Amino acid sequence: MMIPMNDARRGRVMLRRQLLEEGYNDKAIARLVQDGTWVKLRHGAYTEAHTWGALDHANRHALVTRAVVAQARTPVVVSHTSGLPFYDAPTWGIDLSQVHVTREDHKAGRQEAGVQQHSGVILPDDACRRDDLPVMAATRLGLEVTTVADAEASLCVVSHLLHERHTTPEALAARYQQHMQQWPHTLSTDLVLRLADPRFESVGECRTYYLCFRQGLPMPEPQYEIKDDNGRVVARVDFAWPELGVFLEFDGMVKYEKLLRDGESASDVVVREKRRQDLICRLTGWQCIRIVWADLFDPARTAALIRSVLFPADRAA
Repeated sequence: MMIPMNDARRGRVMLRRQLLEEGYNDKAIARLVQDGTWVKLRHGAYTEAHTWGALDHANRHALVTRAVVAQARTPVVVSHTSGLPFYDAPTWGIDLSQVHVTREDHKAGRQEAGVQQHSGVILPDDACRRDDLPVMAATRLGLEVTTVADAEASLCVVSHLLHERHTTPEALAARYQQHMQQWPHTLSTDLVLRLADPRFESVGECRTYYLCFRQGLPMPEPQYEIKDDNGRVVARVDFAWPELGVFLEFDGMVKYEKLLRDGESASDVVVREKRRQDLICRLTGWQCIRIVWADLFDPARTAALIRSVLFPADRAA
């Protein structure tokens, strides 16, 4: 991934030792932090306040990660959840309170303020460079995330890496079977690998699929194509149960932003989506379920709603 030169994510990380060489002293550094010109990333590392202010939570973590790598006394590779911003991967449900790096010297890792060093063998294909930084390759990174995050959050990450073609199911399975099965905290790794799907296009879709799994619902078909009488694909729905005559759409803000055309308002998108839904229902005779973010926070209630549509006879009984 090449970040544009003027992107805030390329903001300068200023180390104390470099600043002293440039003629600053500790009082001057402290004054610049105090007056809001600079922001302290961690002990001995700073950046410009305007850079910090332009970044979201994940990319602030990436900037702190840069500082950690620059200050490391031994060669390290950005790993686990800290590698996610460098793949523009989702960080929903991910703890970014610590920077994770893996030592290249195979010596025991250690934990210090805000940094978790890991040890372990790094195979030749395990690491790469992302925006001029040593970062774990997507295959290993996705597997690492499953050891420090829960299954739902990990599913969102691994599916994103698959969707963006940073890795493949075959590569993940092969690397997992190559020593990583013996790693600690891999109880949910196998589950994530079985559920992950490159067809998922958003965190919302991943979480919806996971909800179906956890709540014991029939598993739907992702990104199901709807065809007209001539066999032409006229629409694609997020999920479908063709044998039950039901399809489901996840309505997230990002989805509507993606559908917004030049000169359109949000209401225009809603009207167009309603016409699309009517067309699908007319062609298939199926029922539509729509869920939003709030529904994902009450999985039992949402599953009951989905089940009542899938099995209306049970509801009547």
